[in-house]
Amino acid sequence: MASAAGGPDEVLLDHGSGAKLSHELISLIVDTLGDVYIGEMEDSAMLSVPTGRIAMTTDSFVVDPPFFGNGDIGKISVCGTVNDLAVVGSRPLYLTLGIILETGLPIPRLVQVLTSIRDVAREAGVQIVCGDTKVVRKGEADQIYINTAGVGVFEREPLRMRDVRAGDRVILSGPIGNHTVHLLSIREGLGFEQRVLSDCAPLNGLLDGLLSTVAEGSVHSVRDVTRGGLAAVLHEYAGSSGLTIRVEQDRLPIQFETVMATDMLGINAIHSANEGCLCLFVDPSAEEEVLAALRSHKYGAEAVTIGEVTQDPEPVVLMRGPDGRDSVVEELEGSELPRLC
Repeated sequence: MASAAGGPDEVLLDHGSGAKLSHELISLIVDTLGDVYIGEMEDSAMLSVPTGRIAMTTDSFVVDPPFFGNGDIGKISVCGTVNDLAVVGSRPLYLTLGIILETGLPIPRLVQVLTSIRDVAREAGVQIVCGDTKVVRKGEADQIYINTAGVGVFEREPLRMRDVRAGDRVILSGPIGNHTVHLLSIREGLGFEQRVLSDCAPLNGLLDGLLSTVAEGSVHSVRDVTRGGLAAVLHEYAGSSGLTIRVEQDRLPIQFETVMATDMLGINAIHSANEGCLCLFVDPSAEEEVLAALRSHKYGAEAVTIGEVTQDPEPVVLMRGPDGRDSVVEELEGSELPRLC
């Protein structure tokens, strides 16, 4: 059966052959990406970047399910890589795009993913400079996998974990747990997906606006809260800095429906994946200014201070409950849930 454009209406194994169907697939990808793709079909991209220090990162995306209520694996792949570049203080410029397609994936689904990649790349102000596509047999992939690498340039001092110090305020840019609940609800038929949306978003604009507003050096470090959840980020910082991080349970920004869903599932939102949330470590003198700057952006409207960094005998992560008592937040050995992303 042929598509409206005259080609197959689903991905075939021959799309990975390097022959005519491969060229047709590449043309489809390039045409859909439009102006965000600036590759020249050479074996390597040849780029002009400002002299000095650059940031580089890479990530692979195996989202389950790959298509969800307000996004898809294409959106996550751009957001995840852009955010990793932004949180170290760089300006994201270029991405690579590697796609693994399972035989039988409908072509309109592929176009949906490519359209998401194009739209988010435009929003984030990044361009795709090169890529690769492979096709595997049915059952060898879950519809579509994506790998990206990203390059950014530093126009200000880098943000590092080692610059966190006692007294720093810990700030979240928005609610936690929504991405996990949204995907789980679709996958398991829980019925929360209309009220709890994924937070997937490119955060470089939010962060650039913040760092351009507040005094240089007042934001000590930033991390995007992704697969391991907030608890994983806090443990990473406690271990790296040798300091204790204490958060207030009542201050954690968790949507009411997310609380309902996590209680039903027996999981904790602080261990849940996110795709559009920043954790910032900020000098106490700049706390209110940072919060105001974050709240002025659509992706930081619900920013809130959740705790502080303290100098204690040993580095731990503590949760202060409503009764004022502290309990240790244990680091998970693995994951509470099967793979989501």
